[in-house]
Amino acid sequence: MTDTARLLIDSKCELGEGPIWHAERQQLFWFDINEQSLFAANADGEIEESWLFNETVAAAAIIDRDRLAIASENGLIEFDLRVGGMNRLLDIEREIPTNRTNDSRVHPSGAFWIGTMVKEEGPKDGSVYHYRAGELTKIIENVAIPNATCFSPDGRIAYFTDTPTKKILKCATDPETGLPVGEWELFADVSDHRGWPDGAVVDSEGYLWNARWGGSCVVRHAPDGSIDRVVEVPVSQVTCPAFGGKDLKTLFITTAAKTLTAGQLAAEKVAGGVFAIEVDVPGLPETPIKL
Repeated sequence: MTDTARLLIDSKCELGEGPIWHAERQQLFWFDINEQSLFAANADGEIEESWLFNETVAAAAIIDRDRLAIASENGLIEFDLRVGGMNRLLDIEREIPTNRTNDSRVHPSGAFWIGTMVKEEGPKDGSVYHYRAGELTKIIENVAIPNATCFSPDGRIAYFTDTPTKKILKCATDPETGLPVGEWELFADVSDHRGWPDGAVVDSEGYLWNARWGGSCVVRHAPDGSIDRVVEVPVSQVTCPAFGGKDLKTLFITTAAKTLTAGQLAAEKVAGGVFAIEVDVPGLPETPIKL
């Protein structure tokens, strides 16, 4: 089955990323990493709020109705959506000014897996951290571009990719803590498919939906790694999917316009927009972070 996602928001993000659906607020949150911005829109695609930061912001976890925990350039900050107030929770690689956070997601245990990478990309000097209940632990090292962090519905499997490898990996995790308890092994090699593996999310049936940077699509992988479905996206740089809407059956998809040539931008006038498609299998609600 192949379908095409529709343009929902012509947001023209340089690097749209990190979408999550806040069910209590009935809002989609996402970031423009390059423009240091956070947006909130309703299910109809109307941007209701936006915030500009003075540092890179890349991903968020829900604390409660009015607060997010945001993976910022070099730490985790508590952000109050009502007044825009910020409280720094902890530092992450603050001593490495060449790095920033990237793709991050909350495990069903409430643990926040936070990826870091070199701002200019290329060197494998990034990592992935596990944060839960005040404790920060480095769990993956030597990463170029951490992506596709997501988890099985029961919290027993974690997925991850270092994008340049074109391989999505999986690992057993403790469902109570979200810590890895097994070795990383191959889940899906996408070398022979379209684009590079970027952000991902798992639906209620345990299938993984992976955005393909440069591939103009989101691919649904079955639990055995095989390709089950391809959703076409009418721009090339597809970054991350998220389930939302009242029944969690809308797949929202962020994209990017960065690095596109003038000719490519002319052909992809809505690059950097947020796209959406209705699907027949619901996603899972976001688990709040355990601070």
